[in-house]
Amino acid sequence: MNLSIGERLANRIKVTPPVRLIVVSFLIVIALGTVLLCLPFSSRNLTFTHPLDALFIATSATCVTGLTPFDTWTHWNPFGQVVILCLIQVGGLGVASITSGVSVLLRKKLGLRELWLASENANGGSLDVKRLLGIILRFTLVCEGVGAALLMIRLIPEYGAYGIWASVFTSISAFCNAGFDIFGLKTPNMSLVAYVGDPLLCLTISALIIVGGIGFVVVSDVYYNQLKPRVLRQQTRKLSFHSQICLVFTGVLLLLGTVVLFFSEYNSTMKDMHFLTRLNASFFQSVSARTAGFASVDIASEHDFSKIITIILMFIGACPGSTGGGIKVTTLVVLACTVFSVFRGYEDTVCLHRRISKEVVYRALAIMLAAFVAVLVVTGVILAFNEQLSGVDALFEAVSAFATVGLSASVTPVLDYVSKTLLSFLMFLGRVGPVSLALAISIRSGKRKSAVLPEGRIIVG
Repeated sequence: MNLSIGERLANRIKVTPPVRLIVVSFLIVIALGTVLLCLPFSSRNLTFTHPLDALFIATSATCVTGLTPFDTWTHWNPFGQVVILCLIQVGGLGVASITSGVSVLLRKKLGLRELWLASENANGGSLDVKRLLGIILRFTLVCEGVGAALLMIRLIPEYGAYGIWASVFTSISAFCNAGFDIFGLKTPNMSLVAYVGDPLLCLTISALIIVGGIGFVVVSDVYYNQLKPRVLRQQTRKLSFHSQICLVFTGVLLLLGTVVLFFSEYNSTMKDMHFLTRLNASFFQSVSARTAGFASVDIASEHDFSKIITIILMFIGACPGSTGGGIKVTTLVVLACTVFSVFRGYEDTVCLHRRISKEVVYRALAIMLAAFVAVLVVTGVILAFNEQLSGVDALFEAVSAFATVGLSASVTPVLDYVSKTLLSFLMFLGRVGPVSLALAISIRSGKRKSAVLPEGRIIVG
């Protein structure tokens, strides 16, 4: 029986593993964005943009990174800015989450395969994925709307009607942890440095970054087990172990980052600020380093020690199932607990009196090692092709790309195209995840995964 192209494509999709569909969906969005950004009607001067630059920016937007060789307002006209914003929104929520979430909102039934796909994309595991997807879209729209409204209080008086667009763009970019801004009208290539003393703008953006990076699984857990019961005056329920880990260690990392950056930059990039502005700038940079990419101080002028602390925060990143990147907070916790468990002679990884399965430990180790190797390789290439850069700045750029952060020590505009291409791959790797990308390439339907093999004895340590 002859099948149409559409039917053959549908059959092909049905037998394709969900993790591979997620990876392919991101590639399709990046390709479409690259084509649109290449064309003259996207740039402010109505000229073609170099394909590799367009690819770099499309990847940066779709992977919600924020690295860019151009100032967004200076180079792109309103159409180009809309394309970038759409890429940010689609990339931040994930193609699968958006399509499945819309179906939920329209009360359409999801098949088993759609639920599985959405679960892979949102890291929802065995949770109620249908309910989670509904929360993702509703929560996103509410947060971005409230954030835009608060930003308008400051930006409309300053920019007039343009302040509305700037508020919407910034709110979506912040919630999706993207780091793109269109404040080049005031200070090109300086991100939010001009607003370092503005608590309304900085704290609003910080709140959007934190909420977007905490993870939709945690948001769902907090809403249904804590907030909703309180509103209905019902008995609250305990948060899941995953949510507790995410919330506690996110708070710890934000506090440590704020304190260290405050003292490190007190007499450097923050030397002309009064105490509260210094505190605001330190907190904002600690938050932004968690995969957002906005800067309220000049990153290039920071001490190397501050850059190293920021590199560590960027590499750790946000929480699973969020708009952020990095190896994720939970990966760090699992690895740290594994080390302590080995030191204490435990056979299993123990965290807060809970046993962590070996599958989770293996996955955490794979993510950590793959990320570490990828970052070091790209750092080496950047140094080889750009000898004028310091090792710290090259490492900063590579980690920023992998962790989909977007902070840069003014390095991105001077990079060669080889380095930009590798950084594009690193951004893509960081967004879809090293393990997911490896599985998407290597997985085979029906392949045996648990064959009985002889034990290999090896001495370590």
